[in-house]
Amino acid sequence: MTAADFVTAYESALATQDWSVVEPLLHRNVSMTFSDGSVHKGKEAVREAFERNFRSISDEDYRMTDVYWVLQSHETAVYLFDFHWTGNINGRSAGGKGRGTSVLVREAGEWLLLAEHLGP
Repeated sequence: MTAADFVTAYESALATQDWSVVEPLLHRNVSMTFSDGSVHKGKEAVREAFERNFRSISDEDYRMTDVYWVLQSHETAVYLFDFHWTGNINGRSAGGKGRGTSVLVREAGEWLLLAEHLGP
């Protein structure tokens, strides 16, 4: 899998809203900063945050566009992207968008998400 393939796989995994599909793509020391400013450090904290989002947003459609590679080496990759999401929260249509930055590392031949920062 290339770093670009990882982005596609990650987007598809998020679309499942199933932690067991997302989890294998994350580094054990993963850190996530959500667009609301909340920071989640380590797989357990990230799991709790993702599962909370999966429970609260039904019929979510999450897309990453305009991926721009800042760095690609054999073991590290950094990319910027736009994100857009829509879904239902408490029976009402909701959505948002913003910019993201992600850092990938390669371990045992697999790309893993080490850090992601989502903002407005």
